[in-house]
Amino acid sequence: MTPKPGRAAARAAALLALAALTGCGTTTTTTAAGPATGPTASATAAGSVVLDESADRTRITVAPGTVIRTELHSTYWSPATSTDPGLLAPTGQPSTAAAPSCRPGSGCGTVTTAFTARTAGTARLTAHRSSCGEARPCAPAQQDFTVDVDIAAG
Repeated sequence: MTPKPGRAAARAAALLALAALTGCGTTTTTTAAGPATGPTASATAAGSVVLDESADRTRITVAPGTVIRTELHSTYWSPATSTDPGLLAPTGQPSTAAAPSCRPGSGCGTVTTAFTARTAGTARLTAHRSSCGEARPCAPAQQDFTVDVDIAAG
């Protein structure tokens, strides 16, 4: 699906507003409005950030102590993992929740994983899927979810 004209500008404005709010320790949510380009959020004080598919291939900056939760909207996604658990540590166990009205094999539901930013540095969150529906392989651009996380010195 091709984004409508003006959608990118509206998304950019919304992301700037979210970035301004995160300095107060509020929760930032990146919604499933399509693939994002550019920064998603910047947090200067510990709080929480929720990322979904629209944050794919972006970079965020958070403070130590920030909780980052990935909510990927298909049960075909693997739970997200951190490339450096010493910097971006898993918090609890990943969870998968199928939607109540989901037909078997359709993959509707969410896969949620949480992480805590520990110390300054950079780590990457990644998840993978090979199926985008029952017997429907994903195109290469739809297979991987990655977000680079910069943890600012506290």
